Amino acid sequence: MDTTQVDLTLTTPALLFPAISLLLLAYTSRFLTLASLMRELYARYKAQPDPRIKGQLANLRYRIGIIRNMQIFGVASFFGCVLCMFVLFAGQVLLGKWIFGGSLILLLISLALSLREIQVSIDALTLQIHDLDEIESN
Repeated sequence: MDTTQVDLTLTTPALLFPAISLLLLAYTSRFLTLASLMRELYARYKAQPDPRIKGQLANLRYRIGIIRNMQIFGVASFFGCVLCMFVLFAGQVLLGKWIFGGSLILLLISLALSLREIQVSIDALTLQIHDLDEIESN
């Protein structure tokens, strides 16, 4: 038996549908939370300009850009899975394997961006706690 041969059926890419859908839902939730926080900080900055708030807004803008890219690669991965199923349905197994491989790579990029966004988020929280420590020590 040749172990290098991988069987790819219509159900294989379909298995990723729930995972990608939940991932996109989580990304949207992150985006909405950050957008709300950004609006709140913007209103506070307009009322009373503070360089720390401006820095937080810059961080949020960067994170929203990352989340946008996470969503783009996630949707592209989902599109690739659907396209793969269509190609497999048409009987083009080799092309289907390539498309499915591409959609897995797109999903990996989306997940890597998610990891980066989490790191940026943690860095921002660390800075905010550091600011609080400085205020308390004065």
